Amino acid sequence: MTLTQRLCFLPILVALASTPVIGQTNGFHWNVRQAGAVGDGQADCTAVFQKLLDAAGKSGGGVVEVPAGRYRINTGLSIPANVTLSGTYRVPPTLHHGPTGNLSGSVLLAFAGRGVTKGPPFIRLAGNNSAIAGLVITYPEWKQSDVPPVPYPPCVLSEHTDNVGVSDCLLLNPYEGIKLVAAARHWIRGVTGYPIKRGIYVDECYDIGHIENVHFWPFGVAYDPNNPYCKWVNTEGVAFELARTDWQYVFNTFCFGYGVGYKFSSSAQGSANGNFLGLGADSCQRAVVVEQAQAPGLLICNGEFVGRWSSTDAVCLDIGPKVEGKVSLANCSFWGPIDRCVWMQSAAGQFTASACHFVNWDNRGVGSPAIQLDAGKAIIQGCTFAEEGMNVQVGSNVVSAILTANQAAGGFRVDNLAGKHTQSALNEEDGLAWTREALTHYQVRIGEQGDGRYLQGWNARNGGSETFRWSAPVSRLLLPVAPGEPYTVTLEVKVPDQAITAEAGLYLEGKRIAPLTAGKVLAASLPTCPSDRIRLELRAGGWVPQRVLPGSTDPRTLGIQVSQVTMRSASGGTNIFNANTGAWLAPTKPKP
Repeated sequence: MTLTQRLCFLPILVALASTPVIGQTNGFHWNVRQAGAVGDGQADCTAVFQKLLDAAGKSGGGVVEVPAGRYRINTGLSIPANVTLSGTYRVPPTLHHGPTGNLSGSVLLAFAGRGVTKGPPFIRLAGNNSAIAGLVITYPEWKQSDVPPVPYPPCVLSEHTDNVGVSDCLLLNPYEGIKLVAAARHWIRGVTGYPIKRGIYVDECYDIGHIENVHFWPFGVAYDPNNPYCKWVNTEGVAFELARTDWQYVFNTFCFGYGVGYKFSSSAQGSANGNFLGLGADSCQRAVVVEQAQAPGLLICNGEFVGRWSSTDAVCLDIGPKVEGKVSLANCSFWGPIDRCVWMQSAAGQFTASACHFVNWDNRGVGSPAIQLDAGKAIIQGCTFAEEGMNVQVGSNVVSAILTANQAAGGFRVDNLAGKHTQSALNEEDGLAWTREALTHYQVRIGEQGDGRYLQGWNARNGGSETFRWSAPVSRLLLPVAPGEPYTVTLEVKVPDQAITAEAGLYLEGKRIAPLTAGKVLAASLPTCPSDRIRLELRAGGWVPQRVLPGSTDPRTLGIQVSQVTMRSASGGTNIFNANTGAWLAPTKPKP
């Protein structure tokens, strides 16, 4: 071929070389519909999707567009470097309880991997800067009646990559949502869904990952806390798990109905440190579990943590015995069905709570503290406690506990078993002014505000027009006394037949001082006490209303109903001190 012939043929070669792949709309965009994908939910679209993804990757990157439709994917997809698989949403769609058949937008139907966990993921972010955005991914073979749930491989997986992303996506009921291993500078934002076993897992991230505005909630699930499927997720599932990750940022995230909301674990590569702002965990058996943390620590700010609905042993922040790093809370709030808000068990760790608000705890009524410190070091400062009860318990193995400037209903209460290792100052004291005369004749109105100072192991106050509490099979009264004076104690009660047993009654130091009978009053004489407080134990036969009373759904184990306790010493006068409020019940207050 002559030079002239070659020059004439060159435009033809260039034209052939630049011929776009079917579905390519311009140099940087491809469209799966134009390439032949059928969005009817029936035809397998895997080959068409993957062909365009590969073409985009070979072209140096671009966007593979997924118009609205329901696209069946039978095997799985691999996203090359610099390629984004993009659907129609720019904010994550919401789907409420119930069937998922009305899904709209760019919907991928995942059929691959049912029954296994170690197979290929549904979507692999295979190269640097690969991403998905604007998609709904759902598992059509998922059924809420499958308990335990059927496992699948991860919905989205990325390993040994940089700058991968998942944004504005809804992940409906994957067994595992997003798994990132050695995926530096990952960017996860605007993700909703209800992953079953685990929502997001991060490990070996050595360069600052971001997880933002992620909301895991029972989308697409007919939620009922007693439903077997929901209960399985609510006890076995983990919403967020972080192993080795350096300078991790997690902002404005929320989860509902998991066994663990946020889990800080440890892999062979180590554990996490980072900044965690605006964390929310509702109805979780353990809102936050710390198994290990790096020395720089976990900085948790503006958290909102709620115990698992119907649970009696939920702990919001559980710091395990092996933790070596610091766990710091600032401006966090705890409420709902909680046994203990914080449980610190680490001998080598450090826990700090500053400006936190503890609304509820001890929902079993057994005397659990809001904060239980078993070991290590702790600082509790500037916190508020909305309920009466034990605020902080300091165990004998605590190295140092500094408790300052805290406010609490009924006064800040500490059970200190660590002696001089605990320093407590500037905390709110009980506002009641106990005089000698007040100690000689007073009443505690059970069920009214202020009774929590004197009770351990009782059920919650009655919510109706009558004021009382139900005791448990074993409940305690911690009553102030004037040292050296004998007393008569009188309880106003209602005693169900089920509560009367051979051992039931009022006990002092393990000895029964009054049997439990069917009357309305339980009274006993008390000997002199050398200290300023006496401890009585009320024992009754335990019974469960929903097993005994027709139509009752109350699952609690109850004893007897108590509405008032009166203490009168041998020198007590006619005036009666209200131990709930600090007022006198007599027409005139006695002279000081």
